[in-house]
Amino acid sequence: MTKRMRGNVLLLLTAFIWGLSFVAQSEGMKYIGPFAFIGIRSMLAGIVLAAFIGLRSCIASRRKKNEEKASGSRKTLLLGGICCGLVLFTATMLQQIGILHTNEPGKAGFITALYIILVPLAGFFVRKKIGGKVWCAVCLAVFGMYLLCMKEGLHIVTGDIYLLLCAVVFTVHILVIDYFSPKTDGVAMSCIQFFVCGILGLGIMFLTEKVEMVHVIEAWLPLVFSGVFSGGIGYTLQIVAQKDTEPAVASLLMSLESVFAVFGEWLILGQMLSARELAGCVLMFAGIVLTQLPARSEKDSI
Repeated sequence: MTKRMRGNVLLLLTAFIWGLSFVAQSEGMKYIGPFAFIGIRSMLAGIVLAAFIGLRSCIASRRKKNEEKASGSRKTLLLGGICCGLVLFTATMLQQIGILHTNEPGKAGFITALYIILVPLAGFFVRKKIGGKVWCAVCLAVFGMYLLCMKEGLHIVTGDIYLLLCAVVFTVHILVIDYFSPKTDGVAMSCIQFFVCGILGLGIMFLTEKVEMVHVIEAWLPLVFSGVFSGGIGYTLQIVAQKDTEPAVASLLMSLESVFAVFGEWLILGQMLSARELAGCVLMFAGIVLTQLPARSEKDSI
């Protein structure tokens, strides 16, 4: 398996985990507030990754070599983790506020995932050429996502503004990862990212929310799934996979979380898919397949 194919498979797995996490997040928010959820979830993810990094260091066959490599990039690792953490916290905060104001999860998912358009557009500012094939795939995916997520007409309310800003910030998150991930240890950077996000979330929680331990205990299962799987595993896979995948293609692959969220509702909650939703899934998958087709020449950009 080539590095590019491995990266794409890992991003598909990331989208699958994130899609299923929508159910967990929805359930968790019944017990605790948004900043409590963000803070506790992020700290859990950071703790899990810290334990994994410690275990990895103990069993590494070339421990001394690994330590030298890590110390040489310590400044880059710390800077990358802090930058990713700040951007991730901002994006998740805007998303949660938008969902609270909109009360339409499907619409929220559609607006948030508009980063699949913003990432290729932002590529122009960092001199990344985007080929026509990717633009066709983006159009297919956006139309498919509209069929999948939008049950009624698109009308703008206050929550939508927050969600649009969230899409912009998630675009920045993808580009920041694209910059730092080839330069340092992706797992360690993800660990720092979550501790930064968790500290910010818990800090604002203590200032704005009243949290009782009994409610945290009631939300333990959604918190564990969102923290360990969606957070610790999902975002780490994103950072590792983006080393070998172009940002525009990565954003398309990760947008499939909308598809997996619908399938998760069908499998877990028993909600059947309509013909419209199935058509949306087919179009989104078609867009992803299009990006994986080999280019006609080595000069083609994907």
